[in-house]
Amino acid sequence: MKKEMEELIVKSFFEKNVQERVLHELFSSKKRNHALNRLCHEYQRMLKGKYMIEIPPPNSDPQDIYELLINNGADKKCYSLSYNEKIDGKELPLQEALEHAVGFGFPSIISCVPGELAYFEAEQGFGSPPRYILKRSKMN
Repeated sequence: MKKEMEELIVKSFFEKNVQERVLHELFSSKKRNHALNRLCHEYQRMLKGKYMIEIPPPNSDPQDIYELLINNGADKKCYSLSYNEKIDGKELPLQEALEHAVGFGFPSIISCVPGELAYFEAEQGFGSPPRYILKRSKMN
């Protein structure tokens, strides 16, 4: 786990009123899942809507999402916050992270350009889960 990377993700994409709580939970081994769980049903309250760009269906192919992120300036390496323990708290190749996150059924945030570009997949309910690019410019 990279504390400074997780702090940057939270401060960049989470609403100000929940940042302190989410960071406290992420940095606690006993409460980390609480922070990730908040992204299941409350992600629209947790994440800054002005930076969320929904990826329209069909959107379930990790390769298509990879290409979309690369076209938006993504690095080939990324950092993941995820319910999937194989990628949570790890820096790894973007393509590998997407293969583990897309369709997993539970939330993931994959940071592609620290503080500027990320991929978010919500919990799967009925049909495919909501999928978003989280994007902000350096000016915001």
